[in-house]
Amino acid sequence: MSIKEQLRDTIDALVQGGKGILAADESSPTIAKRFAAINTESTEENRRRYRSLVLETPDLGKFVNGVILFEETLTQVGSDGVPLPQVAMRQGIVPGIKVDKGKVPLANAPGDEITRGLDGLEERLDAYIALGARFAKWRCVYHIDHHNPGRLAVAQNANVLASYAAICQSKGVVPIVEPEVLIDGDHPIERCAEVSEQVLHEVFHALHQHRVILEAMLLKPSMITPGKAHPGQATPEQVAEWTLKVFQRVVPAAVPGINFLSGGQTPVEATENLNAINCMVKRPWNLSFSYGRALQEPALKAWMGQADRVAAAQSALYHRAKMNGLATLGAYTPDMESDAMV
Repeated sequence: MSIKEQLRDTIDALVQGGKGILAADESSPTIAKRFAAINTESTEENRRRYRSLVLETPDLGKFVNGVILFEETLTQVGSDGVPLPQVAMRQGIVPGIKVDKGKVPLANAPGDEITRGLDGLEERLDAYIALGARFAKWRCVYHIDHHNPGRLAVAQNANVLASYAAICQSKGVVPIVEPEVLIDGDHPIERCAEVSEQVLHEVFHALHQHRVILEAMLLKPSMITPGKAHPGQATPEQVAEWTLKVFQRVVPAAVPGINFLSGGQTPVEATENLNAINCMVKRPWNLSFSYGRALQEPALKAWMGQADRVAAAQSALYHRAKMNGLATLGAYTPDMESDAMV
């Protein structure tokens, strides 16, 4: 199979109505915080047990078609000794991998950051492919205040994202491009829209310069929302209107799918906003989700690190995945939340 055929097959698997991507790629420090909140120690075995219960959730593949894994998870096994990437594939869920190495302060740009990890990426991708990964994810972040993000941060992060995407495609790996405009701050929704448009415009300019095949990538952006400290929060309909207004201006129709990140929204809020977006006018992209905490938080609270609560955790995860699967079709209603079993 040629590289282009590999890319097309993976895109076809990841762009399906009624399904989305589970982001289970928490770094060791991040998952330690999540475990601390449920009084569970973040040992390698506890992380394996948790990720196993997630991927072994019965019928999860009905609503999830891809999972972004952390490097450690690629080599872990499920409860029956089967490697976790294969556990995912048994459900029709495509394994992916987070490949960036985290963010650091951007020199001469106070308040801005840049993501590292391009060095050795080709060799790491070879190893990840051998373990079953078919797509990858790279995240850059943009802080909003009166001065940030600066022009340098917008340009440099766009170039990093495009370099990563081009390297992935050269290996037959579909890149998920994640420019996250952070929800932190007290800015109004108009300021988020202004920054997001600037960021996305620069990202697609860089992708063009690096000759990235738009039809063989996915975009994982933030929705257009006010800062979480802003006194006037937006309704799902306002979020949908602003989000589509910005995206129609700067995201090419050639991009097959946009999988939104939840970015600090509550689980229900992220579902309501996604549903409202999919209830808007017809658009050229598949609009879905790539949620981490917004999918997993109810499951973690149900699990509490206890072996006898695995079924409860899986039920909570399945419910959240189902709600978001319906939201990708614009078919979610709040009364459906009463079906949750936690």
